Amino acid sequence: MKKINIFLVDDHALFREGLRFLLQKIDFVDQILEAENGLEFLEHIIEIKDCIVLMDIEMPVMNGVEATRKALERDPDLKIIALSMYSEESYLSSMIEAGASGFLLKNSSFNEVKNALTDVMEGKNYYSPHIIQSILEIMTNKINNSGKDRDDITQREKDILYYICKGFSNAEIADKLSISKRTVDKHRENLLQKTQSRNTANLVTYAIKHHYFDI
Repeated sequence: MKKINIFLVDDHALFREGLRFLLQKIDFVDQILEAENGLEFLEHIIEIKDCIVLMDIEMPVMNGVEATRKALERDPDLKIIALSMYSEESYLSSMIEAGASGFLLKNSSFNEVKNALTDVMEGKNYYSPHIIQSILEIMTNKINNSGKDRDDITQREKDILYYICKGFSNAEIADKLSISKRTVDKHRENLLQKTQSRNTANLVTYAIKHHYFDI
């Protein structure tokens, strides 16, 4: 597997130290860099190649939202995973709009962190399972309580929505679920209609942006 560099951006030194200790044990991680705020990160990221950024959201000097936006303006191919506590849900939509490739809760297991890095390396998105489940539940409740004559989100549509969230194409989803691509296309159309989404490529991102759930 190709080696990557990790850039930890967080204003809490103890958190960075603990995460660095764990990341050093991953065989595909090469260099680990650190910054305590977004401005310090921007001053050094230009020197680093093949990098995934783990970006805290609320920091002094420059927060994670602004740093993400500025970094991706310079390098649109950079991969940034947002880090947040439960109490910071108001920043979630801003980080996604800024271009973050994923979202991890700070109380995630280290195995989940490793999974997030692997998925983002492969060009997929990653959201903590807790977030995905919350989205599905709230989206279903929203539809049930809408007062409109629409069907509930089916289990199959939930399965497809999960893989859309992960960044899989329709063809890849069809392969994962052992169904035809045409069937996936139809389910995706149904999800768009049921959630009144315009964005076929990332329904879950749309749901997060439009506050379909509370963490």
